[in-house]
Amino acid sequence: MGLAQIDTTVGDLEGNVRRIAADLERARRFGCDLVAFPELTITGYPPEDLLFKPAFIEANLKALDDVCRTAAGVTALVGFVDRREDIFNAAAVIVDGQLGGVYHKQFLPNYGVFDENRYFQSGTDTPVWEFGDAVFAVNICEDIWYPTGPTTPQAMAGAELIVTINGSPYHAGKAHFRERMVATRASDDLVAMAFVNLVGGQDELVFDGGSFVVDAAGECIARGRAFEEDFVVADVDLDAVFHARLQDSRRRKEKLAQAATTRRISIPRPAPRPAAEPVTAVMAPPLTELDEVFRALVLATRDYVRKNGFRHVVIGLSGGIDSSLVAAIAVEALGHENVTGVTMPSPFSSTGTRRDARRLAKNLGIEFLQIPITPMLGAFKRALAKPFKGLKEDVTEENLQARIRGNLLMALSNKFGWLVLTTGNKSEIGVGYSTLYGDMAGGFAVIKDVPKTLVYDVSRHVNDRAGRELIPVSVFERAPSAELRENQTDQDTLPPYPELDAILEAYVEQDRSIRDIAAAGFDVETVRRVVGMVHRNEYKRRQGPIGVKITPRAFGRDWRLPIVNRFRETS
Repeated sequence: MGLAQIDTTVGDLEGNVRRIAADLERARRFGCDLVAFPELTITGYPPEDLLFKPAFIEANLKALDDVCRTAAGVTALVGFVDRREDIFNAAAVIVDGQLGGVYHKQFLPNYGVFDENRYFQSGTDTPVWEFGDAVFAVNICEDIWYPTGPTTPQAMAGAELIVTINGSPYHAGKAHFRERMVATRASDDLVAMAFVNLVGGQDELVFDGGSFVVDAAGECIARGRAFEEDFVVADVDLDAVFHARLQDSRRRKEKLAQAATTRRISIPRPAPRPAAEPVTAVMAPPLTELDEVFRALVLATRDYVRKNGFRHVVIGLSGGIDSSLVAAIAVEALGHENVTGVTMPSPFSSTGTRRDARRLAKNLGIEFLQIPITPMLGAFKRALAKPFKGLKEDVTEENLQARIRGNLLMALSNKFGWLVLTTGNKSEIGVGYSTLYGDMAGGFAVIKDVPKTLVYDVSRHVNDRAGRELIPVSVFERAPSAELRENQTDQDTLPPYPELDAILEAYVEQDRSIRDIAAAGFDVETVRRVVGMVHRNEYKRRQGPIGVKITPRAFGRDWRLPIVNRFRETS
């Protein structure tokens, strides 16, 4: 069988059909009896409120007809939106160019980044397909995560292979957990399982691919590459499934009970074609944690920029670690010729940061512009001299510098059609250590969900994988600073980043209370201060650009704190 791990685009039905057709031809060349595509392949995932548009549903059904016409000589499982008395997240079973049945997703996720109850009706039918002398079944993404889901009834009804089609978004560590979970389902139900996953970026989400096949013992026999399009081919030994089941007498009574509730559909098996290309199951090695995060950021940036019709990006280079990492990611994603770095020194910019911004741009081979903001800052201060008369300079004048820089970057964006990539990290965004309409101004926040401590680790990885100093070593050694006043460092305002990141992880990602966080060894007043900053700055986060989800809970779709909110923990 084959698993077509493709990068679809939401709403690009014609383009998605072309990608499906290309991999159907690949399946024929490999002599695959069965080929599976990801969840909602035809529409792209997730289509969100496009699903409220009848014209979109109709176009998706027409696209399914187009796919059927290209599927001669192969059996394919393709995700689409089915329309009956309601709409369903569905998988089409296409047999030699004809629709041989449909499966409707039963478990609709409605947590975190998912809102499927908003759009779809749940399926209730649990069919299996007789395919010559083989029996297989299909289910969709969330269905496989439930021990009480359709997998067990399908296996008890005779399915020897269950294919789950997925749009399973990435966060750090999920790939390992996902594969372990599917292996558990396979061994518990004595069934071979194939997991095909979407790959690519879609707004805040990035899908990591990593499609795989496990046998009935839960052993992985083939695995696709992560963060790349791939076509995974594997020979699945269904006779081994049959023999394993003969030795498990516990299944017999349960099987009788399931047979009455599970529908069998017989479909013709297309005449087998000899493989035109050699078929060898490939086992892509798992990525290291840091390479996984780096590749997720690269793929998400590449797809967001290109799928939105941009070719070139611009980044404000401060000489600090955050902008250095964003620039390195942009170069990896788009090529050095499509990235411009801009340094905008103020009276408080040090010689070291100015030098490092220039060195970084040279190391990466990107265009480098220098636009000093000191004259503009002076003009702003003169314009505000009368209303500010008698008042000391404070954070207002600091923010003026950031807002001048934001205006300059947006002017370059308007003039040349460049997309502005912002450089704020999760630690800063979490507590509001950023300037609205200043360094938050832009089109895509690349490291919005990357805590500061992880920014340093991924930046070191950038240099390690390059085998040279792309990001200057002095950037790592310098105390982080916004450089908006004399001798400023981030730790004048914030706890040390290792402490801040640990508190934010506990509060934002784990929903732990102030008392619980303090009991883990943190100063209770520091915890209260950090939590207070998180609450006070929700209004800022709502107005910032989207950024790719990396952690289990990201600000944005994962996090829905009300702005008008008087609840505060007292301890």
